[in-house]
Amino acid sequence: MRILVLCTGNSCRSQMAAATLRRLQPDWEVTSARTFPLDQVHPLAVRVMAEVGLDISGQRPQPVAPLADRPFDHVITVCDDAREVCPVFTGEVRHRHHLPFTDPYWAVGTEEERLAVFRRVRKTIRTAFEAFVEGVEA
Repeated sequence: MRILVLCTGNSCRSQMAAATLRRLQPDWEVTSARTFPLDQVHPLAVRVMAEVGLDISGQRPQPVAPLADRPFDHVITVCDDAREVCPVFTGEVRHRHHLPFTDPYWAVGTEEERLAVFRRVRKTIRTAFEAFVEGVEA
């Protein structure tokens, strides 16, 4: 099973979602990418994923364009912006899904308040992808 998780910046939600999906389905090939450039995975995303035993510290945002001709069983957009500007894929895409999540990148407040936002998004992603996996396997 080949999965692409697509987001605008590929620094928070798509990285967190891809790591979660890899844990839920270790045999699936899960890739994440961005529609607009950001340079690094958000440090708070790295931190909250480490809290649940998932290391995304070595991940880097990657552009979606080089992936447009590859086949995917599922392309999943995790933000409305990525859905709206989702590129045309010349490779076969069997299923498209939209699972939007709040963007923790824009969280404000103290570090603890921002971490709380990242943790809520992490939990929401986990719940949504558990249901996704269950639906795919059914």
